[in-house]
Amino acid sequence: MARSFTPTAYEDLDPDRRPSLAAALVPVLAVVAFLGIGSAVLGLDPHPPLLWSIAFVGAFGLWLGYDWDELFGGIANGLLMGLQAILIIFTIYGLIATWVSAGTIPSMMYYGLEVLSPTTFLPAAAVLAAIVAFAIGSSWTTVGTLGVAFVGIGAGLGVPAPMTVGAVLSGAYAGDKQSPLSDTTNLAAGVTNTDLYAHIRRMRTGTAIAFGLAVLGFAALGLRTSGDIPVGEIAAIQGGLTETYAITVVAFVPLVVTFGLALRGYAALPTLVAGVFAGAFTTILLQGTGFVAAWETFMYGTAPESASATVNELLATGGLTGSAWTITVVVAALSLGGILERTGVLAVIAHAFTSSVRSPGALVAGTGVSAIFINALTAQQYMSIVLPGVTLRNTYDEFGMDTDQLSRAVEAAGTPTGALMPWHAGAVFMASATDVPTIEYAPYFLFAFLSPFVLFVMAGTGLTIDVNPASADADPTETAAPTSGSDD
Repeated sequence: MARSFTPTAYEDLDPDRRPSLAAALVPVLAVVAFLGIGSAVLGLDPHPPLLWSIAFVGAFGLWLGYDWDELFGGIANGLLMGLQAILIIFTIYGLIATWVSAGTIPSMMYYGLEVLSPTTFLPAAAVLAAIVAFAIGSSWTTVGTLGVAFVGIGAGLGVPAPMTVGAVLSGAYAGDKQSPLSDTTNLAAGVTNTDLYAHIRRMRTGTAIAFGLAVLGFAALGLRTSGDIPVGEIAAIQGGLTETYAITVVAFVPLVVTFGLALRGYAALPTLVAGVFAGAFTTILLQGTGFVAAWETFMYGTAPESASATVNELLATGGLTGSAWTITVVVAALSLGGILERTGVLAVIAHAFTSSVRSPGALVAGTGVSAIFINALTAQQYMSIVLPGVTLRNTYDEFGMDTDQLSRAVEAAGTPTGALMPWHAGAVFMASATDVPTIEYAPYFLFAFLSPFVLFVMAGTGLTIDVNPASADADPTETAAPTSGSDD
């Protein structure tokens, strides 16, 4: 799994160095200001604002009494939490390049243009992405492979790329949340001491409602895009594909290898590496590319030169070296999250939240809000699951609530929302893999809005909120504040 340390709890913080709530909010507001001004006002890439934020929080930590070694330890822990994500990003960039050169993605585009229509494309893309993500347990792999092909198919059908990406992401995250093979699903169950399948069952109703509404939304969007196919565009794209690649079902070998290993339960990283090798050898054997050229494609990407400008644009990839921009953003964001955790900022804010909870519904809703908040500050979904999952376990016990309600809340709000935040590791990857900026696809990533919304509605109405008073320590309205104040 992508973690091997437990975030610092409020009680574990040295009282002499523990910031007050007011003090803890200072670096948080600074981070928000830096990211907002840097991106929205100055038009900078995320790197400078993230560096400003790291420097500010580091100075804040020194003011609290932490030394450099302690602060660096926090940065290292943040990177450790996201190490698997970093390695997956590296690998998927190379995988996409080899799958393009092998004809895998071009063949998927060619055949997809034959069978799909503008009206049915968006809901179909969402459902297919959900099925694949559920089967392999990886939203990132789904988007990095099928998602890239769907963007090409959508372009041929006259469907705007942001809509396509929104549909694929909605399906990918919905399927990932319900998959017993998913790392975030296992992580949410593990950190809350919840049985994996109890966690999945608890999420099922909310996920089904949110995804069902999303599919209906994409069906409505599909009706708006019907009739927008540019004259001759499909034929031009298919012609560009056939003149550049050998289009055949044999090109699906890398797809079969990758998804076959994932279905057998192999971990994401070795499965993706196997997909890279399958793509490289399919490039050599099917497309007639030399051994050295195939691996240079893995390193440096693809640049098709067909008669179709659309094909050339859609299938141009950066390869392994093209991941540098993405990786540097992710490393900076993870470093920021780690130093915020080490200085106790996140623990103090979480403690203030648990001390104010007065009802089971408020606890569930507040858990979801905290997951989104931590997602924004730490830029990775793992911390958004781990920190509230560890911090709030005892609070759920005090209210007589099973831990599967905690695990459901952190994943329903924490897992999908990260891809809405341009500096977040998930968003950076999705934007880079699909070549669609986060700010453009975000309005169409319907599941990311609906998943927490359904959670909050359930919390407000009491639907699926179960309380067993006999298992509670006492009346939660009397015990929640003082107990959480001394035993998170």
